[in-house]
Amino acid sequence: MAASAETVVRSRPALCSDATLPYARAMGHTPDDSALMLRYKDGDIAAFETLYRRHNDPLYRYLLRLCRHRDTAEDIFQEVWGKIVKSRASYRPTAKFTTFLYRVAHNCFIDHVRRNKRHTNSAELDAESHSHPGEQPETLTERSLAKERLSKALLELPDEQRDTFLLHEEAGLNLDQIAAVTGSNRETAKSRLRYAVTKLRAALDDHPERP
Repeated sequence: MAASAETVVRSRPALCSDATLPYARAMGHTPDDSALMLRYKDGDIAAFETLYRRHNDPLYRYLLRLCRHRDTAEDIFQEVWGKIVKSRASYRPTAKFTTFLYRVAHNCFIDHVRRNKRHTNSAELDAESHSHPGEQPETLTERSLAKERLSKALLELPDEQRDTFLLHEEAGLNLDQIAAVTGSNRETAKSRLRYAVTKLRAALDDHPERP
């Protein structure tokens, strides 16, 4: 059964929408993450597939923006889900699944940095550029410039602030969850988030006007 779950995450992360189990759709409700993980623990591969689809996108975006290198993000992405698969037998719903998932992701990233001795933030951020029908070239240009400014500003943040910001914005974690993931306390997480947001806003506001 584990091999089937590993097959789900072996391919390159793909953007996809959330999905529910057939029985859940029939009953008119969606199982929460912990329930899905417990079902997977009991051998329900479909539960794992739903869990994976639900968290695939935000987890990949978090790692990509944290690493700023596509190949590295994909490697860590696979490693994270591999650890989730291996942990199923000992899983206990003592915290929200998202806290558990991003603690694993955070630790995998830290381990990667330590293994590689240094963390180089290359400019290979996988920009998620979505154009809209009928959008004017000026709007597309302005959006592209805004993304460039945000990417540069994220790069210039201290690692702890960038991590906290991404856990909040990409993973949707609250301060208590961020503190649990990063091994800090709530006030430290709050301070890091506040400083990050302030610096990012300043970077986005402080730019030359377009001619």
